[in-house]
Amino acid sequence: MLYSELKPYSIQVRQRGQLTLPRRLRESLAIEDGDTLTVFQVGETLLLAPRVLKTPEMIDRLADMLDESGVTLADLLADLPRIREEIYRERYQTNPEE
Repeated sequence: MLYSELKPYSIQVRQRGQLTLPRRLRESLAIEDGDTLTVFQVGETLLLAPRVLKTPEMIDRLADMLDESGVTLADLLADLPRIREEIYRERYQTNPEE
């Protein structure tokens, strides 16, 4: 399954916007005190990554996951117009062709 490796963690925003990452998560990613992380905003989602970005590794892993699930780039691109329309309707509560 494409999302089988996702492990959700609930964390609370504290005073001055501070976050505490769960110990299990820090240990599994070898995050230590003083490490710098990068935060990306993707729509209404936050993506937190180690300062040293592993984009090539992430791309390879995503490609492997897509291969394992039988999803191709063409499949993803074919679905794009429908997904855009759904997002547009959800965000603006209307039909994009109106």
